[in-house]
Amino acid sequence: MTANEDQEMELEALLSIYEGDECFKGISSSSFQFRIGDLDDTKAFILDVTWPETYPETSPEITLDSFFNNKISAETKLLILSKLEEQVEANLGTAMMYTLFEWAKENKVELMENHKPVVIAVTTSIGDGNTAKKKERKEQLTKSQKRKIVNKTDHKGVLPRGWDWIDVVKLSRTGGRDDE
Repeated sequence: MTANEDQEMELEALLSIYEGDECFKGISSSSFQFRIGDLDDTKAFILDVTWPETYPETSPEITLDSFFNNKISAETKLLILSKLEEQVEANLGTAMMYTLFEWAKENKVELMENHKPVVIAVTTSIGDGNTAKKKERKEQLTKSQKRKIVNKTDHKGVLPRGWDWIDVVKLSRTGGRDDE
């Protein structure tokens, strides 16, 4: 069999095995993502796997570069990739994706035992570092706008109760409905 036939057969097998599994995602016919662990698990990670044209005779490209893996330290990523590379070498020449994914699921605890979540701190600096705040501008009102506000409020600046209510008696006189 040629490499392309092997890839087609493995792709068909992967799709039938992981159909409906939200941990598996086929990006293209030669690129996949597989999540090891639950979404809410702090030790979960996503394997990005891409098949070269000569796969399975050559090893697939495995990375942990997805955004989901940002909180995993570089040391832990290197450990995971090195352990997966050992598995790839042991299975070279055969269809190995199912084997790799299942091995990673079974050995997740070992792979993530030294995991310490990376805390990403975002710092911003404004201008030349001065901490002086800009004065906030108040809304500029015209004299007529100020008079209207003063006329509506009492001496404390509080609007009287019901100032925006509609007068029901006036509404009935002005014609809410036609009386003949």
